[in-house]
Amino acid sequence: MEFSDRMNSFGDEIFAALNVKKSKIEAEGRTIYNLSIGTPDFETPEHIRKAMADAAMDSQNWHYSLGDTAELLDAVCGYYQHRFGITITPEQVASCNGSQEGMGHIGMVLCNNGDTVLLPSPCYPVFIAGAKMAQADICYYPMTKENGFLPCVKDIPEDVARKAKYMIVSLPANPVGSVGTPEIYEEIVAFAKKYDILIIHDNAYSDIIFDGAEGNSFFNTPGAMDVGVEFFSLSKSFNVTGARISFLIGRSDVVGAFRKLRSQIDFGMFLPIQQAAIAALNGPLDSVKKQKLLYQERRDTLCKGLSAIGWQIPESKGSMFVWAPLPDGYTNSMDFCIKLLEECGVLCTPGSSFGPLGEGYVRFALTMPPERINEAIEEIRKSDILK
Repeated sequence: MEFSDRMNSFGDEIFAALNVKKSKIEAEGRTIYNLSIGTPDFETPEHIRKAMADAAMDSQNWHYSLGDTAELLDAVCGYYQHRFGITITPEQVASCNGSQEGMGHIGMVLCNNGDTVLLPSPCYPVFIAGAKMAQADICYYPMTKENGFLPCVKDIPEDVARKAKYMIVSLPANPVGSVGTPEIYEEIVAFAKKYDILIIHDNAYSDIIFDGAEGNSFFNTPGAMDVGVEFFSLSKSFNVTGARISFLIGRSDVVGAFRKLRSQIDFGMFLPIQQAAIAALNGPLDSVKKQKLLYQERRDTLCKGLSAIGWQIPESKGSMFVWAPLPDGYTNSMDFCIKLLEECGVLCTPGSSFGPLGEGYVRFALTMPPERINEAIEEIRKSDILK
């Protein structure tokens, strides 16, 4: 059997490769401290679980939904109004099975073979995979330590900008933990207008921003609605990752085209999941606000604890991740991750899996309580990995 040429552009899935090593160590009876995949360990709020359970008991809800219900679309519009102060209409909203799936498909909506797209580097891997599936040519714009891991559009060459079809912006950023400012967003909007580029904003972590800062939407920037769309996810704010609840929001022409593509491959979000989403969007946000402080406590525990034993880690400003430079003496992130797992039982993700500028770093996910993070730090301290 000969497979399509596009399959040759994808490497092995990094989490699967690390999981093989993890399973081997677990089989030996050793403790694993899994700080790799960004799956929240907090409990899903009861009112969301109850809404889904009640809806699942109605046999009529087990048919195809064939699209988003009016109640769901109204709930998204209402949430954007009271959470971000932004007015949107149902025509500007389309659901998808998680932002991962949405980002994987939107390039097919926007690009022809050979079109140019702008992606951050480092970036979440599906940004790259989605562009490759669309058979687009990728140009990376750097997110470097020197620039606070933030986009700098003035450094993008003009010939690249004139060719670009879309640009993905991800703030708060996975994996680097940087947070956008109004000035950064204003520069991005002006850049998009000048070169007629669509901005695709990944807004998965607007509720996980630290040190008193407030998370917003891309559309809080004047003019953003003219040049962009945004993926808005419930996964991290409400701990519903397995339910795969996300929405594409923004320019109605782009949202409509995205909805058209999805209608060819999907019969709509499961109705009980739509009811869970409605409950989340219309319900209280107390747990979301409390959770942000707990993530900040975990960040402080990890960064301060590792720095205290000789591994200097800058503090993330947002997201549920910490972007850590390799300790002195190491240059290969995958090799270091395997060594850290084998010697300390600590599992993190190599920076090399996040694009060309990811090498030299590892990503930690803040998915354990402080006491467990301290245990992981102690295992690292007892080993010779930092010597």
